[in-house]
Amino acid sequence: MKKLVLLCLFVLGIGFALFNFKGLAQQGEFNSIILDFKEEVPIAKISDEIQWLSEKYDQQVNLNSIFSINDRIYIVEGDQNTLQELKRSPLSQDTEYIEANYQYHALEVPNDPDYTKQWNFRNINVEQAWDETKGEGITIAVIDTGVSKVPDLKLTKFVKGYDFVNNKDDASDDNGHGTHVAGTIAQSTNNGYGVAGIAYKASIMPLKVLSGSGGGTIADIAEAIKFAADNGADVINMSLGGGGASNMMEEAIKYAHSKGVVIVAAAGNEGRNSSSYPARYPNVISVSAIDAAGDKASYSNFGAGVDISAPGGSETGKIIQNTVNPSTGESVFVGFQGTSMAAPHVAGVAALIRATGVEEPSEVLDILKQSSRKIQEDHLNHFGAGHLDAGAAVQLALKGKITFNDFFRWLRKSGYLNLGFWIDGGAVALLPKLGMVIGSYLLAWFLRNYLPFTLGLNGGLIFGSSGLFFLQGLYWFDLPQWPMRLFGSSLPELGNVVLGSSNLNPLFASALIPLILTVLLLGHPSLKWFAIGSSIGVAACLGVSAFADPNLWLLGGGAIARTYLMVNAILCVGLAYLASQREKQRA
Repeated sequence: MKKLVLLCLFVLGIGFALFNFKGLAQQGEFNSIILDFKEEVPIAKISDEIQWLSEKYDQQVNLNSIFSINDRIYIVEGDQNTLQELKRSPLSQDTEYIEANYQYHALEVPNDPDYTKQWNFRNINVEQAWDETKGEGITIAVIDTGVSKVPDLKLTKFVKGYDFVNNKDDASDDNGHGTHVAGTIAQSTNNGYGVAGIAYKASIMPLKVLSGSGGGTIADIAEAIKFAADNGADVINMSLGGGGASNMMEEAIKYAHSKGVVIVAAAGNEGRNSSSYPARYPNVISVSAIDAAGDKASYSNFGAGVDISAPGGSETGKIIQNTVNPSTGESVFVGFQGTSMAAPHVAGVAALIRATGVEEPSEVLDILKQSSRKIQEDHLNHFGAGHLDAGAAVQLALKGKITFNDFFRWLRKSGYLNLGFWIDGGAVALLPKLGMVIGSYLLAWFLRNYLPFTLGLNGGLIFGSSGLFFLQGLYWFDLPQWPMRLFGSSLPELGNVVLGSSNLNPLFASALIPLILTVLLLGHPSLKWFAIGSSIGVAACLGVSAFADPNLWLLGGGAIARTYLMVNAILCVGLAYLASQREKQRA
């Protein structure tokens, strides 16, 4: 009995130590919630439910914008508690999803307007590219804080955009970030004034999704992506990002990609070993930042998800463009640094490639990667396929040479075939998972009187506690992700795959399945150890989950869920103890 008490205290200790850890998908900030009603739900019923919501929360529940009517996207103010309430409410039966409307932010680092030379253009060899094309006939959507027609954008072509923040046609910039980004892409060039742009004969589509403070919601960004795809954009640049995965965002990206749009996004400025969203999604080209020396910029994210690197600047050499001073609204030439500045370099070169006649987004990506300047010693994937090379990219696009050897070389260096990049702390809550694995082995050690560490026992410990969790952080091109979720799930998480939810299923996250396995396998000479190991592993998983992430389907994420998980963790420990004692008596 004393030993059993120690085991329970251990599970509690492991869980408490990891209580505050969250994965990237749960770290985002939000103050509103997205409701995506199913198409088959009658309008009258939606109206009744909107009325019910309005009365319950004493607020207006509105369509996100005029573009939300067909998709039935509504927005309601609320926090994490409101989100959980809505997910458990009858609304969940009539919606495709109910999710946080995360705030994304412009990814710039504080700037200093002292630098007047565009070292970044020479770094990417853009002059060679200009010998062949300057982006004629291509439209680049700048999804950002808006774009203002400053003097050095006077000769740049513009097409119709939209302000999703204020729901109006004029998408002017009240921050300066979006205009700076647009300048890198297509600043007026050869006009005897200011600085140059990469694809300066292309057209800019200004789409404002970030406010003057630099913040914006997933709903606005996702609708801007669809707007761009529906209105002739060839390339989309998103120098923005944040924590928080979104079904709505991923759907919008898939939609734009299916319509042939090349999508580029900044990897993020947290210095983390994984790209931020939306750069993390499949079908998005994720760009990390380098400084004037070609080294990884100190702030730049790297590792999992990064496809290519481009100049983002540093304190000793920033990226200068013409933009607006947000305080006065006046035109200024100012230097910024960040992955926000790196992404438009790639978007501009993607426009040059499209102008050569290359249509497919996947082919544009292959050309960008295979033409990049390779970095031989890049074990942490700071640079993806390498440094952006505009001249080589355009030449390759014109020649059309994409060989298998080049492709396989990219595959090895991009990280997909490098085991070191498989573990992504952004997609998988790494510390709790490691705690579950370690906890299961320590629990087994406490029960070591008659526990031979066989293949069956080890398999049960892993399967019950964490599964092959690192697979959940692996993106393999555009293949369906459910096999990765399945093989990357522990026994209690299998219900998540079945329901397609991030919340644990109470039937799977309990002692029920370990009990069934023990009853069925206890008489087998080798499989019995798998059943015992699974019971111990599930105990560790439930114990850690009770503190790190106690969300349960139908039970919420509060005290009831924590109590349920801890009680079942203790039952699993007891089950494993009794089964091991029976084997000891047999011996």
